[in-house]
Amino acid sequence: MPPEPSHAAPRVVAVVQARTGSHRLPGKVLLPLAGRPVLGWVVRAARAASGVDEVVVATSTAPGDDAVADLATSLGVAVVRGSEDDVLSRFVLARDTARADAVVRLTADCPLLDPALIGLVAAAWRAAPDLDYVATTLVRTLPRGLDVELVSAAALDLADARATDHDRVHVTSWLYGEPGRCRTLGLVVTPDAHDLRVTLDTPEDARLLAAVADELGDAPPAWRDLVALLRSRPDLREIVADVRQKSLEEG
Repeated sequence: MPPEPSHAAPRVVAVVQARTGSHRLPGKVLLPLAGRPVLGWVVRAARAASGVDEVVVATSTAPGDDAVADLATSLGVAVVRGSEDDVLSRFVLARDTARADAVVRLTADCPLLDPALIGLVAAAWRAAPDLDYVATTLVRTLPRGLDVELVSAAALDLADARATDHDRVHVTSWLYGEPGRCRTLGLVVTPDAHDLRVTLDTPEDARLLAAVADELGDAPPAWRDLVALLRSRPDLREIVADVRQKSLEEG
């Protein structure tokens, strides 16, 4: 259940979903990138974001994810473990454990997340806490791999009560699946860069991320710097030119 209402400032918790069971690139969240695990990049970005009170890694109870839990603990963040396939239930568990009024959903295969974008989403919800869902994905203008979503505690309960099938895997998709179902806010940026890709799902993605980290260094990049680099380097964009993004139904 959501935390009891109080007069304290709303508590926003970043929940990083992570597991080793990727079909196209097993163990991808544990792969090294510029000397630190991919999951470590995501946790670092979440910690650096303004308006985030705590970071929790939500992984599964599968034995293969013991390494994810161990890494998260070594990074100094809380860990919750639940169903491997029902990811939504893991977020509810993380929300309850951290007593969050809202959760920021981050995925551990997005190591180049910009803390400023995470903070922007958190600030937008704090300014209007009656919103159910705030995200950079309702209208895509950022590269795939910089996605930030926030769900209120009440909206998370609503999704948990009604979502089925692939909506339980993708956590938030039930909330925006039908117009008017929830109170949503989409954040967009300029210049539009939705055609770019910096997520990690294939060996080609890993090559691109390593090349970007070599150029920009071991630090969370500002999204504008990342876009500027990719626009100026067609050789980098070509690395992932043939990678197909999976649909929601494919998981």
